[in-house]
Amino acid sequence: MRAIDGTSLVLPGWVSAHSHAFQYGLRGHTQRAPGETGTFWSWREAMFSLADSLTPESLAAVSRDAFRALYRSGVRCVGEFHYVHHQRGGGAYAQRTLLSDVVIEAALAEGLRVTLLRVAYARSSHGRPPEGAQRRFCDGDVDDVLRDLDALRSRWGADARVRVGVAPHSVRAVPREWLGPLNEYATRYSLPFHMHVAEVIGEVESCLAEHGRRPVELLSEAGVLGERFVAVHATNLEPHEARLLGEARAFACLCPTTERDLGDGLADIAALREAGVRLCVGIDSHVVTDPVEEMRALETHERLRLRRRVTYAGAEGRTLAEQLLVEGSAHGALACGWDAAVRGRETAWDADTVVDLESAPLRGVAPERALDALVFSGHPGCVRR
Repeated sequence: MRAIDGTSLVLPGWVSAHSHAFQYGLRGHTQRAPGETGTFWSWREAMFSLADSLTPESLAAVSRDAFRALYRSGVRCVGEFHYVHHQRGGGAYAQRTLLSDVVIEAALAEGLRVTLLRVAYARSSHGRPPEGAQRRFCDGDVDDVLRDLDALRSRWGADARVRVGVAPHSVRAVPREWLGPLNEYATRYSLPFHMHVAEVIGEVESCLAEHGRRPVELLSEAGVLGERFVAVHATNLEPHEARLLGEARAFACLCPTTERDLGDGLADIAALREAGVRLCVGIDSHVVTDPVEEMRALETHERLRLRRRVTYAGAEGRTLAEQLLVEGSAHGALACGWDAAVRGRETAWDADTVVDLESAPLRGVAPERALDALVFSGHPGCVRR
């Protein structure tokens, strides 16, 4: 952190470690219940409808809009969890990675670094083949996924602004037998390994029904937990699952604005911290484009859950605000495979977000309280563009 002329504060660039850029196109379309109430599953149907309508051109346009909003809000790197791979009906494009390339190009055009997390998706759920839009997400076998990863690494490996990662969608959408080859590939090339984990109760129940194990138990037995593993959401875990993640030095990527929009529930962040799980944040569905809100919600959601204030004192001598900023920057960068760019024991990395100390939430705040004001009162308007 450094100040410039007393009017600007330069911070390590913020990272959205989990994003579905195309979902930016859902804004305003899912806030009316289709019946008496809405659920994650009714929202998912609207999302599938949008996904099924995408062309390479429309995906490029909505991705640029989403990434432009991210950049203007202070994000400098994005982990794009990308699963719309194929044409309508499931047929591959002549260039199989066309839509992945489109998303990468959109991020670069808007000034972001990007980790393209190539999603593996095989089925609707246990015993159910893909339906409708899901056919655009699915591959015939795990070797198709590995070939696409090879192609992406070959095309983008020389670009210093791009990383590639491996992302089995979830235990619901990927059979256990795919996890080994995907993890072996990620390990061989030191790639990040991201996966939706226990976002909703239904996922936990289906995992128990199929495997007799909860999601993190299954992933631990499959040998995929480790320092490159990122459990996205981790909303509905038991304490022993948090401990399994912590023992592996894994990450949990929380996406608070999306999780509350979808009614997923509140993650037990205290249990994750106590277990030693490294936290990062993601914009996810882009229902709100405000990385500061994602960071502060790691604390404010705990205040709601625990019914008390200032639930965490920070780590390694940091204030709470400093800790949340580390989780919103360096931890996200590490989770997305930018290890070489991170400096100073996970406290900074070499891309900057410039904050305007004269913006309304920060004007008149004492310098030693500026970070507290930014994290707990700030918004995208505090970022110099």
